[in-house]
Amino acid sequence: MKKIRRALISASDKAGVAEFAAGLAGLGVEIVSTGGTAKLLREKGIAVRDVSELTGFPEMLDGRVKTLHPKVHGAILAVRANPEHEKQARAHGIEFIDLVAVNLYPFEKTAAKPGVAFEEIIENIDIGGPAMIRSAAKNFADVAVVVDAADYLPVLEEMRENGGALSSATRSRLARKAFASTAAYDGAISMTLQKLAANPPPAAASSPLPESLHLDYTKFMDLRYGENPHQKAALYRNRSGNTVGLAQARQLQGKELSYNNLVDLEAAWQLVGEFNEPTTVIIKHTNPCGVATGPSLAASYQRAHDVDPVSAFGSVVAINRRLDGATADAMSKLFIEAVVAPGFEPEALERLAGKKNLRVVEYPAGGSEESELEFKALGGGLLVQTPDCLPAQPENWTCVTERAPSEEEKRALVFAWRVAKHVKSNAIVFARDGAVVGVGAGQMSRVDSVRVALSKARELKHPLEGTVVASDAFFPFPDGVEEAARAGARAVVQPGGSVRDPEVIAAANRLGLAMMFTGVRHFRH
Repeated sequence: MKKIRRALISASDKAGVAEFAAGLAGLGVEIVSTGGTAKLLREKGIAVRDVSELTGFPEMLDGRVKTLHPKVHGAILAVRANPEHEKQARAHGIEFIDLVAVNLYPFEKTAAKPGVAFEEIIENIDIGGPAMIRSAAKNFADVAVVVDAADYLPVLEEMRENGGALSSATRSRLARKAFASTAAYDGAISMTLQKLAANPPPAAASSPLPESLHLDYTKFMDLRYGENPHQKAALYRNRSGNTVGLAQARQLQGKELSYNNLVDLEAAWQLVGEFNEPTTVIIKHTNPCGVATGPSLAASYQRAHDVDPVSAFGSVVAINRRLDGATADAMSKLFIEAVVAPGFEPEALERLAGKKNLRVVEYPAGGSEESELEFKALGGGLLVQTPDCLPAQPENWTCVTERAPSEEEKRALVFAWRVAKHVKSNAIVFARDGAVVGVGAGQMSRVDSVRVALSKARELKHPLEGTVVASDAFFPFPDGVEEAARAGARAVVQPGGSVRDPEVIAAANRLGLAMMFTGVRHFRH
């Protein structure tokens, strides 16, 4: 146990800091502080000693230099059990500091402001704060360091229970959190400055893929296991607070979310986000087994369910509206692992409450407009890419066949194209009138994906005459188009770009198909 006699407090975010300082003062701790923090504490009636009194130097250079002084860092870094350190401290009038409570200039918040000046970003790079944090964290054997307001109360409670002292375990835990904090802070600065042209101040962003990559995630919860029971897993959240997504969603009821639940929920939410009209997406193993729009949410759910009722058992469902009572009634008739929505009406929650194991997840509102990068682990490294956020752009599509699609067919093609973007490659989607009819996913050849989709549709007795087909990448041979036409498909949308495009187009013309080229590919591996 180490008793806390003197504390240095310097907080950019002052929430809770006065109460923390008052608690320390009540335990007989002398408070040393800087600038605005000292002013606030005095206003609250707390006795404060200025850092400038400790160092004998005033704050300088518009506050850039306040704590960068041997009487501060010597007071923090001195090893109390080292006689030579103690001798040197006495010789230079250094008074030991036993606790450092610091939070840093809001660099990320400042950098995220629309139209922020480059000079303002630079001024919000904290220097003295990280230096003090690192000094205290290095010397955690003698000094406690507090960088998180959530630790104010636990620290005070432990000190009250132990006559003003903190245990070595607590000091060690606080030090680990402190080093993580400064690492994240430096990483955020590095990533931001890589995006900006510093000379002259940024007129445009550089590549979204930085030269060096700094990731800052903190564990939110352990999961029971990973994809399989023998694998360990946890959910981590982005610590920056600038991005909101499924990791920040709120679970309202049900069993603990699993690794696979979260992967499927993300896939379902990404797909349902493609649509503005009431839409339901039913996912199994990250692939959609049912997708449909409708005049109401309940209608869209029923249509999506009817695409493949067998596969819908044990699925994950996403909807793009507040879940209402009628839709919840329909859902409660089926075993569903999890449902995600932007909100839930009270009557919907009442109806779902009877399904105690059903995981009900509310997707958070707001968040960053800038998409995060996507990562895939590779032995010895990471693959990094920007997300596939490109929406369907039918105005840029080109009709390459003698027959153009009708307006009804074109609407169905747009729907099918949106779905195909979210199906594992090779991806084939048959659709009509705002609903999926059959899906072929993850096959080794495109014609096999066509056959899988057709087999599924026939098994479920869905009529194929008059359907449309979307392919996430080009047809390398006419065979896939010929299979689709024999089944009754009337129109096709695909990227084009194959050396055999003329053969595929000729087959479509021979079979009376309309075919649109998008010029865009949507592989999903």
